[in-house]
Amino acid sequence: MKVPHLVQYQGSKRVIAPEIIKFFPDKIDRLVEPFSGTCAVSILAAAENKCNKFWVNDINEPLIKMMEECVNSPERLASGYSDIWEGQFQTDLNHIDYFYKVREEFNCGMKDSARMLFLLARVVKGAVRYNVRGEFNQSCDKRRYGTRPQIISDNAFKISRLLRGKTYFTSKDYKEILALTKPGDLVYMDPPYQGTSNRVNPRDNRYIQGVDFEEFVAELVKLNNRGIDFIVSYDGRTGDKIIGKSLPEELHLNHIYINAGLSAQATLNGKKEITYESLYTSENLRSKHDECVQLELCFG
Repeated sequence: MKVPHLVQYQGSKRVIAPEIIKFFPDKIDRLVEPFSGTCAVSILAAAENKCNKFWVNDINEPLIKMMEECVNSPERLASGYSDIWEGQFQTDLNHIDYFYKVREEFNCGMKDSARMLFLLARVVKGAVRYNVRGEFNQSCDKRRYGTRPQIISDNAFKISRLLRGKTYFTSKDYKEILALTKPGDLVYMDPPYQGTSNRVNPRDNRYIQGVDFEEFVAELVKLNNRGIDFIVSYDGRTGDKIIGKSLPEELHLNHIYINAGLSAQATLNGKKEITYESLYTSENLRSKHDECVQLELCFG
């Protein structure tokens, strides 16, 4: 089965998810994603029968509510999206002005999942942006109308079949989620790139909220001390540019670079550069890490 995804989303791990799940332990009681985005890793883990219990969380509440509706009420999400998508052809506004009308409605409080999905389907390169007030402020892609409703519907129902009845949804600070994990869980973390979001860097608005480096390291120490297995996508490099600081050696993590393909951000800036993302696995996952590295050496 082709693994479904709901919408193009910059920062999604859909492309490298097959590489990430290679490092999963053989037995997982529950997969926990504190920075789930559009749930690419959980969706693939479900499709590959890696586990049958999931906790997905994201501080971006409209985003997590959209994914919750996709899983639990795909027919409602698909119908609402179709109504909004068709609306751009049933108005006196041109399709570009129609997008900005929907965006204004969203920012003024109409944060329903269908509007969120329509905006994601129409922004340039799936690149979400927020202003200092936390308002969605990315421009639309003027060359297209967004994903057709039938494709959205097909993918939403496929995702629902994979995750419905197995998934718990929350929108909380990641530290609250980590505090409630337990041995047997696998925590997969894809926090915002270092230096992104208005909270961390006023000139970068890729995420609604960033993560402090030292604070994040302290949370990983706690997971180590409690015997919780985890995998982290964090820093990396694009071309000759190093992205962020490496996680400290005293955490005793296993580290590998994964080819994530062309950088979406570089593409937006008119460049063609490959991004390599760092993947860290906790010390208890060393045997799985070594196995994957050996396979890469033999067949990669």
